Amino acid sequence: MTTPVLNLDPDTLLMSSKDARAAATALAPQYQSRAPFHYGGYDNFLNPEILERVREELKQLPEAENSYDRPQERLKTSYVPERLPMYTRQLFYALNSRPVLAFVEELTGIKGLIPDPYFAGGGVHVVANGGHLDIHADFNHHAGLNLERRVNMLIYLNKDWREEYGGSFEVWDENMSGKLASYVPEFNRMCMFSTSSESWHGNPEPVNHPDGEPRMSIALYYYTATWDSTRKSHTTLFKPRPGTKDQRDRQVARRELLQDLLPPALHRKLAWRLEKLGF
Repeated sequence: MTTPVLNLDPDTLLMSSKDARAAATALAPQYQSRAPFHYGGYDNFLNPEILERVREELKQLPEAENSYDRPQERLKTSYVPERLPMYTRQLFYALNSRPVLAFVEELTGIKGLIPDPYFAGGGVHVVANGGHLDIHADFNHHAGLNLERRVNMLIYLNKDWREEYGGSFEVWDENMSGKLASYVPEFNRMCMFSTSSESWHGNPEPVNHPDGEPRMSIALYYYTATWDSTRKSHTTLFKPRPGTKDQRDRQVARRELLQDLLPPALHRKLAWRLEKLGF
């Protein structure tokens, strides 16, 4: 059997930081040479036994913490690790550990990465048949920890998935003039990219599995302590693909306009009231 990219022990979910960093060394030059932002896709990422055990546990899921069903993100649900079965939960903790941070730092070239113990926005993501997530750039500021978002890790759990089943992970250029890459969400494939306000990505083609199976993935985000008062925070920013029926996120556009027009003190006072009114 081919050695996995990140060879965590299936029982302990451990490996040495030295070995984890070494595993990324050969992959780093290609990852860091890609533009306009860095990204990559890696097959046979973990020992398959690990994800087989996760799949078995996830046959029964608790009630979702978040559900999305609007034009930009359709039929998507997410589940935080602490409410998932034990082995799956331990895998999330392992993916936040020092050896995995060493791997991610070596691959991306970003030093001083910090995991998120709260898994804000992370966890297990499920997109049902007919669902999709339009092209977007992610929120850039972890307000609770005052950290800057820097890296996304996505690991796919879907057995025997084909391109025609939809849900491929797409990477687009900053002008939305062309698709840079597309990755079918196949079992044990990991996609990683360095995040910014122009790291446009998503899975915009609707899931269309012939047996009705959902698209399932593991999502983790990593940060650095580089946020300061000169930066402007934003929520998820959606951008339509040219020549498609993708819709603009007019609610976020209105919020940004109000934030720019209103004095900061007045905006802080009124923002939550305006959101309740649909602004």
